[in-house]
Amino acid sequence: MIRRREQPDRDSRCEEDVISNDDGGTIIGQQLADYGVEYLFTLCGGHISPILVGADEQGLDVVDVRDEVSAVFAADAVSRTTGVPGVAAVTAGPGVTNTTTAVKNAQMAQSPVLILGGAAATLLQGRGALQDIDQMSLMESLTKWSTRVTTRSSLGPTISKALDAATSGVPGPVFVEVPVDLLYDESTVREWYMEQSGVEKMSGPRGKAFELYLQGHLAKLFQSPHIDWDSFQEALPFGHDASESLDREGIRRAADALADARQPTLVIGSQTLVNLEPDETHRLVDAIERLGLPTWLGGRARGLLGTDSDIEYKHKRTAALKESDLSIVSGFPFDFRLGYGRKINSEATLVAANLSEEDLTNNREPDIGLQMHPGRFLVELAETFGTSRRGVWSGWFETLDERETSREASIARQAEEENDESGRVSPLYFFQRMDEAMDDDAVIVVDGGDFVATGAYILQPRGPMRWLDPGVFGTLGVGGGFALGAGLTRPDSEIWLVWGDGSSGYSLAEFDTYVRHGLAPIAVVGTDASWAQIEREQVEVLGTDLGCRLARTDYHEVAEGYGGEGLLVDDPDDVDDALQEAKEIARAGTPVLFNVHLADSDFRKVSISM
Repeated sequence: MIRRREQPDRDSRCEEDVISNDDGGTIIGQQLADYGVEYLFTLCGGHISPILVGADEQGLDVVDVRDEVSAVFAADAVSRTTGVPGVAAVTAGPGVTNTTTAVKNAQMAQSPVLILGGAAATLLQGRGALQDIDQMSLMESLTKWSTRVTTRSSLGPTISKALDAATSGVPGPVFVEVPVDLLYDESTVREWYMEQSGVEKMSGPRGKAFELYLQGHLAKLFQSPHIDWDSFQEALPFGHDASESLDREGIRRAADALADARQPTLVIGSQTLVNLEPDETHRLVDAIERLGLPTWLGGRARGLLGTDSDIEYKHKRTAALKESDLSIVSGFPFDFRLGYGRKINSEATLVAANLSEEDLTNNREPDIGLQMHPGRFLVELAETFGTSRRGVWSGWFETLDERETSREASIARQAEEENDESGRVSPLYFFQRMDEAMDDDAVIVVDGGDFVATGAYILQPRGPMRWLDPGVFGTLGVGGGFALGAGLTRPDSEIWLVWGDGSSGYSLAEFDTYVRHGLAPIAVVGTDASWAQIEREQVEVLGTDLGCRLARTDYHEVAEGYGGEGLLVDDPDDVDDALQEAKEIARAGTPVLFNVHLADSDFRKVSISM
């Protein structure tokens, strides 16, 4: 069920690394191409230039961004939409430090991403070279694995292992530091060492000793013995890989518990879709529909059941979990989104499946816990359980349907009232119209606080992997990079980028990247001139909006300055025409920014943002 790739024999590839005269950039490009990587995201720097050239020579699309953090966010989006690790190459020092938020976001979202970090030459590290810092200490806590390459013979195997590590078990980001002297061909590096060291001008025993030292260092770099692949593998433990495990006893117990349930619930999270091929995703959807349980989708699982499922619910999840007598949580940790497990009825039978042992038991111990792939668990559970008991659960479904209908009606009434009272556009109304306007193949990228959280109640992802949000870290700034990665991997799809006006400031400059690389997302900025999610509670509790106010900036004109098109809408009557105009502009190949001036809204008044 889990994605596994065909690749050349590892030992033969290691041997090729030893005898090849290729520079390090070419070796890296070959490894990435062998793995099926198609894109390398970057912001150029002297420490990494050969990586970019090598990747380009091997047929990868080298995509340069305006901020290194966007390179990693774009790589993250590629990994989510394709299952192949996303790859970013950034220069030493500030290039690496600029990525840290995106790397941590990938770690918490369990996204397989490879970050290649440039570094000072091996001989100069720790001696005050340009942009030379201790990058390993910085990255180790943010990644699944971080390592430094120190010899040419280990470069290829390390890149290959890093890609495997990113996808195995619980996926996550990995970091490989590559010193600049491993990236150029041996003759060039030898020439540089001799020239820059001044050894040729030294005489006597001191000069001879220094020359021997340099020659020995170079020999270690380029002529180290063939790497022992088996030892290399054994030296890199990544913990238990539960992706292929099958807990048949746990599955049987879960099926038995489900047979006794009268008010069951199913919560599906991002990890349920990890490493699934398209046909496996279809099997998963079929299994969920055959189980027939009232279902709530979160994270990357949003859109899994399409837009017309009669078992999926968007609203009142907490109320349902409080009343449920059996809750199945698939690939979703018991974190703040589930009240650390407290939102689930303490008397209910709790079944949970997760690849991570820590996530499986943190905050609340399930009655039936299965450390295995959550998607595979649901498929096997459907096979074991058999025919859905929809008839037995009919009263429960009626209760949930009534709540869903009531909530939808309440949202529609509030949207109309907000439009009428202010003359500006209600965020609820805008998202209703946007949802109607989106194509059936649309991909939705969301980056913001209050505006985006409002949209999550209304926007309907059209299918699996067509909703990209930051994940549990709650990171602002993902939008520019996520839309870039999604646009490249889904070139025939309509890409919608939903920004709050605050969050747009992090990555609006990537409009320049879209123009240069021929991408045309439709960006929406919800302008309410505030950091609304923070302001609402800060004013309520502390009596001040200090630090929370923004201007109604002409974000559409900023987009035009980067080569895109811009639209301004501040009247509800103009929304539909403007949405259609934005779609036409994007279809013509130009990125467009739709700046919508929002009415005040208390839709999320009781939300807590900490």
